[in-house]
Amino acid sequence: MPTITTPDGVEIFYKDWGTGQPIVFSHGWPLTSDDWDTQMLFFAGQGYRVIAHDRRGHGRSSDVADGHDMDHYADDLAALTAHLDLRDAVHIGHSTGGGEVVHYLGRHGEDRVAKAAILAAVPPLMVQTDANPGGLPRSVFDDLQAQLLANRSEFYLSLAAGPFYGYNRPGAEPSEAIIRNWWRQGMMGGAKAHYDGVVAFSQTDFTADLEKITVPVLVMHGDDDQIVPYADSAPLSAKLLRNGTLKTYAGFPHGMPTTHADTVNADLLEFIRS
Repeated sequence: MPTITTPDGVEIFYKDWGTGQPIVFSHGWPLTSDDWDTQMLFFAGQGYRVIAHDRRGHGRSSDVADGHDMDHYADDLAALTAHLDLRDAVHIGHSTGGGEVVHYLGRHGEDRVAKAAILAAVPPLMVQTDANPGGLPRSVFDDLQAQLLANRSEFYLSLAAGPFYGYNRPGAEPSEAIIRNWWRQGMMGGAKAHYDGVVAFSQTDFTADLEKITVPVLVMHGDDDQIVPYADSAPLSAKLLRNGTLKTYAGFPHGMPTTHADTVNADLLEFIRS
């Protein structure tokens, strides 16, 4: 398997297909690079080089005890882009991966980057604070960790079969294959990494990162997202970005790169080519 070793000794698995302008994908919690397979196949077919990695503690990367925070996530992404010597890259992140992309740009700069897109992403800040009254109460994330501790397998199955893809909505037609694939990816990763990751994606404030970014950023979000509520995420991120464009999708769920791949891929392609 292709891997790199980070400065602190963590092996990061990655996929690297094709040639052309690089597009780098960062996945959501608690998944793997496999969650981007539909997008990677599509963009490879359009003549792009596509790269995706498994975050530390996720998938086929090292199941380490420490470093499950946005600083390390961003540093690992920077190590990958440096190892592959990527230039003029487009970075695309979903959910937690959107936070990873934003923090990578804020922490490591834009020298290697042409554009970015964040989909159903966690910035600017998920948890409710005095400065972020529209956020979700801390108890919501404490409950996620409690469910993970009690029965990770059952928790992941219920999340995939319910709010992640909007399968709990009236008239929804759940896909057993999609549910199983989500569960498979989640169970590939480490319980400690996933437990700590809840804090990373919910309590990191990306405001300063968003304000630093100057490259064009497409902010894509469904207004029926039950995981990262729309009102306290995408519109706020778009306002903080110097060159941000907000694209809102009526009725789309959190897992829209999977459930509405054709629409998402077409809009991403238009943005990249523009």
